[in-house]
Amino acid sequence: MINKRLLIKNLLSHNDENSFFDKKQKLSLNTKEGKAKFIKHVCALSNSNPNNNSYIVIGIEDEENKIIGVDFYDDSKIQNLINAYLKNPPKIEYANVPFPRLPRHKVIGLVTIYPNNSITSLVKNNWKYKKGMVFFRRGSNSMPGEGNFTLKDVNSTIVEAIEKNASNNIKLTLDGVFDFINNHKPEYNPQYKVFYEQFVLCWAGKKKVIRNKEFLTRVDIELINEQVRLFYSSLDDVQISYNEQSFIITEYILLGIDKTEKHYPLEKTIIHFKDNGKHDIITEFLFEAPVYDATILKHIYDNNNSIISKIEQNKALSVTEHEDVYKLPTSYLICYLNGFIEAAEQLRKAKIYIKNLEDKTTYIKYKEAMRVLRKVKYN
Repeated sequence: MINKRLLIKNLLSHNDENSFFDKKQKLSLNTKEGKAKFIKHVCALSNSNPNNNSYIVIGIEDEENKIIGVDFYDDSKIQNLINAYLKNPPKIEYANVPFPRLPRHKVIGLVTIYPNNSITSLVKNNWKYKKGMVFFRRGSNSMPGEGNFTLKDVNSTIVEAIEKNASNNIKLTLDGVFDFINNHKPEYNPQYKVFYEQFVLCWAGKKKVIRNKEFLTRVDIELINEQVRLFYSSLDDVQISYNEQSFIITEYILLGIDKTEKHYPLEKTIIHFKDNGKHDIITEFLFEAPVYDATILKHIYDNNNSIISKIEQNKALSVTEHEDVYKLPTSYLICYLNGFIEAAEQLRKAKIYIKNLEDKTTYIKYKEAMRVLRKVKYN
C-alpha cells in the first residue's frame, strides 16, 4: 500500500513539474477557465503516461515548492466531469491528504490519474479548447498534440521507484494511529478498527441526539495506511456503521422552512476492503428533494431576490432582512430543488456579502448549499 503523504513528499522532491507530475496552488473548477485547464492537464498527463500513474498535487506554492494546503475538497463526482469532456477518459481519484503542520481544516489534494493506454482527447468544445484536441506533456507544460499523435512509455521506471519508496511500514502506521487519537479530545471519542489485518482506519466525531436519533458531527475519518482523510464539518450530521469488510458513512442534510426542518439522507460513502491488499471507496447519492407549497416558495424567493438587489446596490438592510440573510443559503437551496432554477445564481451574488459577515456560520451554510447544488447537478 502507498502512503500518500510520503508519495507527495517524493513527488515534491523532484521540485520541477514534469511529464508525470503537476502541482497547483488551488483548483478553480467553479469557473470555465479553471475547469478547462484542469481537464487539459488530466488529458495531457494521461497521454504522456500510458503505462503508469500520473499525479497532480494541489495546495503547493509553485516557486518555493512550499506546502500551503487547500480546503477539504468534497467532490465525489469529479470523475463525471472528466467523463463528460474527454474521449477515452482515464480513471481519476481525488484524495484529501493531511499534513501535520497544516491547520486542521487544510489538506493537500492529490489527484491520481490511472493509465488507460489509449489516446485521450476532447469530446466537445471546452472554453478556448476545441473538440478533438489532444494534449501531452512537454516538461512542465501541457501542449496540444499535432499530426498523428502516438503514445510513448517513458516514465514507468521512475514512477514505479517513487511509488515503491512511498510504501508503508509499521512505524508509520503506529505513529499515524497515535497522532490521530492524541489530536482529538475525549468528547470526540476517537476510535480505530483494523480490516483484514492490514488496513487501519481511525474515526472521531462529537455525538448529538436530534429527535431521538443519534448523529455524529465534526467527523474526522482517516485511513492511516494511505493517509487518506474524509472530513465532515460541524454543520454535517453523519451516521457511521461497519462490518468486517466495509466502513459506511451516511451523511444527512437538515432542510426545512422555519420550524419544519427534517433530516434527509444525502450521500452514502462505503470504504470496502479486500483481502488482496486493495480497497474501493464508493459513493452512492441518496438525496430526494422535499416538495413544498409553490405559493409559499414564491414568496420566499421574491423576498430573497429583494435582499440580493439591495446588497448589489449597497443599500442598508432592515432588521428583518438582515435576519433573513442568515437563511439565504438554505432557503435558496430549497427553492432551487423545487424548480426555481435561477436561485443558485442569485445565491452566488451574495457570496462576498455573506463571506464578510462576522458570524461565519452563514458562510459555512453557503458552501454547504453550493456543495449540495453541485452534487444534485452531477446526479
